[in-house]
Amino acid sequence: MTDSHEHNFAGSVKPKNFSLSLVLGFVVFFSILNLQYTAPIIPIFGFHGIIEIKNNAPDSYSGEMHYSKYEIEKFLEKLIINKYWFLTSQELYDFFLTKSRKIPDAQYKKKPIMISFDDGYKTVYTNLLPILSKLENKYGTKVKVVLFINPGSLATPGSSDTTHLGCKELREGLKKGFYDIQSHGLNHKDLTKLNRRDLVKELVQARTELRICTQDLDPDQQVASHFAYPYGAYNQEVESFVSKYYLSSYLYNNEILNYGCFKDHYQIPRLMINRHNTAKELIDIAETFYPIDNRNLHQGKC
Repeated sequence: MTDSHEHNFAGSVKPKNFSLSLVLGFVVFFSILNLQYTAPIIPIFGFHGIIEIKNNAPDSYSGEMHYSKYEIEKFLEKLIINKYWFLTSQELYDFFLTKSRKIPDAQYKKKPIMISFDDGYKTVYTNLLPILSKLENKYGTKVKVVLFINPGSLATPGSSDTTHLGCKELREGLKKGFYDIQSHGLNHKDLTKLNRRDLVKELVQARTELRICTQDLDPDQQVASHFAYPYGAYNQEVESFVSKYYLSSYLYNNEILNYGCFKDHYQIPRLMINRHNTAKELIDIAETFYPIDNRNLHQGKC
């Protein structure tokens, strides 16, 4: 499964691949330097599609950026067993970035984490949603995932598009409480290459269409309140315009959010995951971080 979004990865600011072992090594080093302090860090993992990957498949099978259905289930199940808190974009914004809301007592001593999926691939509905339902039935825990959607790419009723999900699928995942639906621009364009008129259209029309799709299910209008830069591409002008229409925005820079030091809500870091990263690698990164307590919530070493 490939489309124009994937073909542009190599020429964009998104790295094609990266070593999670390097990320893990950095985190371990950071922890050693802070022996008397538990670092206020939240890993944000970025995925794309979820696919069946056979052992004998070539490297180009169904796209470099899509992830194994088997591996994602292993990863999510381990996080549930170890009592992680699956953050929505609004929860990250309220509880950790602006600290405008008090963290519920039930979430203390849990490790916050965010799982996100870009571009609205249909496999996030056909392959991922059944896994989320299965895990909820087994453990009684709802895994919430953040979907950064391009409404201009949504499949329409009766269309032959088998690559992207449609409004109906978005609504089902939202209604069941699994999807946190946010904006990825109208048509997945590199915003740094647009004139101001087209830039505003990409930002505003994306928000409008996503909210029209979900309006009766989203009374507080949390849908399309947050943004992820297509290709991770941004500059000062793009960030300035995004800040007019969204509360925060996300990068793909393979860094980890230190919310004790974080100042710019429009440069939230994410780790870009591809099919070569195993569930064990992801778990090793997640397991490095500490649960929430009063020390790591309110202070940090920068």
